[in-house]
Amino acid sequence: MAEQLTHSQARRSFLGLAAAVGLSLALAGCQVVPKGKPAPAPAPEAAPTPVPGTGLPTDINRNRVAVLVPLTGPNAGVGKSISNAANLALLDTGGEAVRISVYDTGAGAAAAAQRAITEGNRLFLGPLLAEDVRAIAPIAKRAGVPVISFSNDVSVAGNGVYVMGFTPGQSISRVVGYARSQGIQRFAGLIPDGVYGRRASQELIDAVEKAGGRMVAMQTYDRSPQSLRAAVTRLNGQSSYDAILIADSGRIAISAAPMIRAADSKDARILGTELWKTENSLSASPAIRGAWFASVPDNMFNQLRTRYRARYGVSPYRLGSLGYDAVLLTVRIAKDWKVGRPFPESELRSSDGFAGVDGAFRFGGDGVADRSLEVLQVGANGFTTVSPAPRGFGQ
Repeated sequence: MAEQLTHSQARRSFLGLAAAVGLSLALAGCQVVPKGKPAPAPAPEAAPTPVPGTGLPTDINRNRVAVLVPLTGPNAGVGKSISNAANLALLDTGGEAVRISVYDTGAGAAAAAQRAITEGNRLFLGPLLAEDVRAIAPIAKRAGVPVISFSNDVSVAGNGVYVMGFTPGQSISRVVGYARSQGIQRFAGLIPDGVYGRRASQELIDAVEKAGGRMVAMQTYDRSPQSLRAAVTRLNGQSSYDAILIADSGRIAISAAPMIRAADSKDARILGTELWKTENSLSASPAIRGAWFASVPDNMFNQLRTRYRARYGVSPYRLGSLGYDAVLLTVRIAKDWKVGRPFPESELRSSDGFAGVDGAFRFGGDGVADRSLEVLQVGANGFTTVSPAPRGFGQ
């Protein structure tokens, strides 16, 4: 849950924490009246004034927060999961100091952001896509509105924009570090063409160097079967390696693994990225069993999925947890956020971080969420944890 962590504090279930927060808010609304004295009349509430240019009432007791996600277009399903999970978080916590409004970026992110600002929102949760973040960032900056985006593109972070998505660099660094701890020395990379591949290749080189390993080979491909096969052939002709990172989806990994096993490096450990987490068919491929990859833990997300399904009748996309955690973080900070004042952005940079559905996280000076990841191994019956995610930072 988006509560502040201390190093010695054990993390509780997010559902239990949500219940505790809701209870405390309910108790805060109670008043003890001495016996024999009549209850004092409630103070009259000031009549809300409309937000200029919108006709909407000004919130006296709640801060307005905008959730910017695609509700139309090809990413509508993901956007709907995020927005539904965000509303579920508000219900679970009883976040009475926050009002959530959802804006569709599918019809234009800049227009959605401008409307959200006009309607008095002081914090943006979203958008999902990096290009949408780039479109709204200058609008939000002029209005003094921080942006907690759901993108995994670290290039959009900074200058009031925070990246909350699951970034490939952290996943690669974690699995490489674990592999080195298990005695693996020589690393190779199988990297797709494109922006994701270029960033993944540099992250792999940096992670191997940091972990004290040796980068011995790397090849790129264009995702066609012929190009993939040629890349594996070239890799095996370059040098022998102890582990090979397939920096792509689980579907591509399933295709590449038999080629790797059939070559001279058949005993090499296969490594993957956070993209593998949603590929349920990995376990059906004997060639990829025993592979390692790093991702956020699922224990609390499974509880969230049950709650989500009970309320909405369907299962959420895996990224729905970002909406839940973003609202939990907001509710936590909103306790000290005076209505009508700018969002206290400095609170986002707590050195101890926060705990959420996706585990512990904190925003670094670069605006990117640093996450505690677990390392998973692919087996015949699914994934098993071989290195648990740390409970907090500095542990």
